[in-house]
Amino acid sequence: MRILVAPDAFAGTLSAPQAAEAIATGWREHAPADDVIPVPMSDGGPGFVDVLHGVLGGERRTITVRGPHGRPTPADILRVGDTAYLESAQACGVHLTGRSGAEHASTYGVGELVRAAVESGAGRIIVGLGGSGTNDGGAGLLAALGAEADVPLDAGCGGLDGISRMDLARASALVAGIELVAASDVDNPLTGLFGTTKVFGPQKGLAEDELPRLDALLGAYAAAAGRRTATEAGAGAAGGLGYALLLLGAECRPGVDLVAGVLGLAGHAARCDLVLTGEGSFDFSSRAGKVPAGVAALAGQAIRPCVVLAGQVHVGSREMRTLGVEAAYSLVDLVGEERAFADPEGALAAVAERVARSWSR
Repeated sequence: MRILVAPDAFAGTLSAPQAAEAIATGWREHAPADDVIPVPMSDGGPGFVDVLHGVLGGERRTITVRGPHGRPTPADILRVGDTAYLESAQACGVHLTGRSGAEHASTYGVGELVRAAVESGAGRIIVGLGGSGTNDGGAGLLAALGAEADVPLDAGCGGLDGISRMDLARASALVAGIELVAASDVDNPLTGLFGTTKVFGPQKGLAEDELPRLDALLGAYAAAAGRRTATEAGAGAAGGLGYALLLLGAECRPGVDLVAGVLGLAGHAARCDLVLTGEGSFDFSSRAGKVPAGVAALAGQAIRPCVVLAGQVHVGSREMRTLGVEAAYSLVDLVGEERAFADPEGALAAVAERVARSWSR
């Protein structure tokens, strides 16, 4: 058999390349004659630059930017021809905040990355969105590019209290003539019941009783910008970074589709008998914009079965079939929580071997 292995990172434990290799290793333990093809994936979140660099090559440059709480942090710019690829999580990821202080965490460092890409002469800038620890609507990014307001834009969502005016002229001029693309892992709007604060705020450490106030602050921020893009799909990505990029004229695209296109994943799926994918937690959020859903859709187009391996599985069989997933296997259920976290590579390989016993002819 030919097996395509296309997982995302297992957040906090394995990068996408590590996960792909662990699955391939486990599968080969049972079926060494099978042709296993690892193609690590990303939806724009952590690992976006690593995955693209592994396939596209290009020049990778590390610069120091301001982290979400003001501390210097390294972040990469991947330059391939005229295109610069950036990963917002490197500058404002939840791993940098520790799920603490999200109300005052800033995306200023992402703006510094964009500015550096502009100054390098890039004609196209693609920003991977996902895995952020911020909730500032991208105000910090705009500040780094020269935007001004009657309140500080680089002090996080809480710093937007009292905002009534914004001037985007300098930021817009800086990126004029450059094609901006926001590679998003979600399609949420900026504010409201399905907005970035209400849906993703608790994951970043925001207290439930603070969510209405912070959502209102983002609403006032959007009103000050005078644009209607707050309701567009993807505006709520990465704590509202999608909104800031939309204000600057960016096109918002599903990150998983963009990466799949670059990697030629549809062609790989068509040439294989079975497609394996996975992520840390296969749950409700996996249904829109995430790697398992995107990979399953491509497998369905190729009329190939798709199987998910995940740290934990919180999706029922009916939802799986709706996504085009034949079966899902949980590391925690099959090898135990202690081993799954203590030895994630070994645990994933063991589960992959077990899956091979069921699926390899």
